[in-house]
Amino acid sequence: MTTLTELLDEYGESHRNAVNKVIHWVCVPAIVWTVVALLWAIPFPLDTRGWPVPFNWAVIALVLAQVYYFRLSIPLGNALLAWNLLMIALTMWVEAISPWPLWTVALTVFVAAWIGQFIGHHIEGKKPSFFKDLQFLLIGPAWLMAFVFRALGLKY
Repeated sequence: MTTLTELLDEYGESHRNAVNKVIHWVCVPAIVWTVVALLWAIPFPLDTRGWPVPFNWAVIALVLAQVYYFRLSIPLGNALLAWNLLMIALTMWVEAISPWPLWTVALTVFVAAWIGQFIGHHIEGKKPSFFKDLQFLLIGPAWLMAFVFRALGLKY
């Protein structure tokens, strides 16, 4: 298994340009939220209303992502767990207040965020890392969180 440091370094190779980095700080969290929201919007075969915690396709996907993150790093996994819980809360809030269906809001943001990502990579002059390996779709959020850890002087 490739180490977290190796994955973050490889991801970072195509994210050196300052403009591309700023775009990623906006677009990666937006994409994470939209994936959560789009999965949340897919009808779930069980009636989970009244359950003490939400349980649906988004929660299942996030649990699987968390297993991956915890295998890479417990501290980073904990931080990403907090982030993912925030994504669930944001999804529930948007669903509650939006006059439009959740999936339409999420799809609009998803398309806009990916356009931003590809603009950033055009500026960078390098293809997105996930073209090489799909696991880099999960490394993007970890790469941003690793920046936060370093800025706070924390080890991941």
